[in-house]
Amino acid sequence: MIHTAALADIDLCQTHPEIARAINVDLTRRVANQCAAAGCKLVFCSSDTVFDGEHAPYDEGDLPGPVNFYAETKVEAEQIVARLGPQAVIARLSLVVGLPVLGAGNSFLARMMVAFTDGRTVSVPEQEVRTPVDVITVGRALLELAGGNHHGIFHIAGHDRLSRFKMAQQIAVRLGFPSDLVVAPAAATISGRAARPRDVSLDNGKACANLKTPMRTLDDGLSLILQTAAASSR
Repeated sequence: MIHTAALADIDLCQTHPEIARAINVDLTRRVANQCAAAGCKLVFCSSDTVFDGEHAPYDEGDLPGPVNFYAETKVEAEQIVARLGPQAVIARLSLVVGLPVLGAGNSFLARMMVAFTDGRTVSVPEQEVRTPVDVITVGRALLELAGGNHHGIFHIAGHDRLSRFKMAQQIAVRLGFPSDLVVAPAAATISGRAARPRDVSLDNGKACANLKTPMRTLDDGLSLILQTAAASSR
């Protein structure tokens, strides 16, 4: 089983901790218990934000240090899943870039594309560093982790270590829009925003060494996303 369900809106988790815990922790416990009873393998999707952001890049052996409630719930869920031992995989996903299949979804890429098309600026914190990975690569890696003999923790991340600001600029240019549509306000000035770790870039060396699914640069990931979207619209 691949467990992707989560309340992943960091700010919403911070303001609604009971709902966040019910979905991210309690639901994961029920799923893990069912997998244990059925002898079923569990691949659990966690997050790069389990780290404190002060000692990047992080590999699978580094200890989490959550700085917001969302990350706290993911760490607790990881601990639940880890008790399954060789029956479980914890896949820590870096910032996932992709387009929704149904509806609007929670895709920042889709929102950016709409804003750029309308000529509106997009505000992106400059201080936050990530290793973005495209959603198609994530899906393929999760299927491989589920179907193979893998267990333990894997970091599923791209090759590029970028600030979210630089990442958004690169996306804008790749889509044919001017990079100055991306602006970088101070994160502290964004009202109602929960704390974020500064740099949670992930070391993807284990995934590269153990998986047939290739990890990609941001540009290669964008190519895969756009090609897939174009093919599905035909």
